[in-house]
Amino acid sequence: MKILDNELSKPYTSSSHSDQVTDQARSILTKVMQFRRMMISEDSCDSPACLSCHNPHLDKVSMAIKQKKKIRFVLPAFPGKSPNPAKVLGYLPDMAEKQALTFLNDLCQQIQSIYEPGAELIICSDGRVFSDIVGISEKHVTSYQIEIDRLIEELNLTALSTFNLDDIDIKSDFDQARYELVKKYGQDLDSLKDKVKNGGARSSNAEEKEANRMYLGLTRFLVEDLMFPGQTRSKSSIQKECKVKAYQAIIRSNAWTDLIAEKFPEAIRLSIHPQICGSKKIGIQLLGRETWMTPWHAVAVHTGNEFVLMKHREVKKLNAKLVQDENGHSSHYELMPQN
Repeated sequence: MKILDNELSKPYTSSSHSDQVTDQARSILTKVMQFRRMMISEDSCDSPACLSCHNPHLDKVSMAIKQKKKIRFVLPAFPGKSPNPAKVLGYLPDMAEKQALTFLNDLCQQIQSIYEPGAELIICSDGRVFSDIVGISEKHVTSYQIEIDRLIEELNLTALSTFNLDDIDIKSDFDQARYELVKKYGQDLDSLKDKVKNGGARSSNAEEKEANRMYLGLTRFLVEDLMFPGQTRSKSSIQKECKVKAYQAIIRSNAWTDLIAEKFPEAIRLSIHPQICGSKKIGIQLLGRETWMTPWHAVAVHTGNEFVLMKHREVKKLNAKLVQDENGHSSHYELMPQN
């Protein structure tokens, strides 16, 4: 998967060493932000060279350059496949994950083309953080994590590595690990509820608006994952449960964010979610182009020219052929020519 350069990603030129470091840092950030996910608003910028978007990350990139170290990124992602078969093929990573992992590795390689030490990206898998909330079995989370590591090695994605809750000494007591995570890093539930309540469309507080947006988005995804074929509960019952679970998920997500920041203080924080101009996180496209779906909530479909992500139930309405990988596992779909 080739990532194309454009004029904005060319290195700047300047006189002093300090200016040269800053300019190189901005070149690196511009390259990354060619593939950013932005929230659309009246305050949105339209340039990957936006100085306001660069500034929260500039010091970290500049420090790595001065020390001649790799630029390090962290990305909480790849938690585990959705338990809803109407969305995905199964519980193991498939072509959807392969495409995303390959793109992320290629992006790091492109950084190396303008900065010799290159870049590395640590996938901070949050599947174990949320498994009991989203309904993914611990066994499936384990299998998913093992397979992600295997794919990274098999595909020779040398810029990628993984970190997850299992890497902390918990002796396989995952409930205790989640308890300890929230105990050390978690926020107060009542305070979070106030932020969500106050963060509606009329709010001018960025933190409250983010809390409200995250709450609504998580509630929607949790409901979708539980509305699988054959389940017998009413939608209203599921919605009520998911509203409670969404608060738990936000608290754990923020706790996981704080743990990652403590563990990797020098790293630039990427996110699968769109971000506002000047955010402390960089929203990143997982396939090198904009798509609101993620590999773990979708199926990869080859259109003849490229892979796109679709919900499994939507693919099955098309004239598409299921393709298996070399191990006999369902991998992706191929659209068949129209007669």
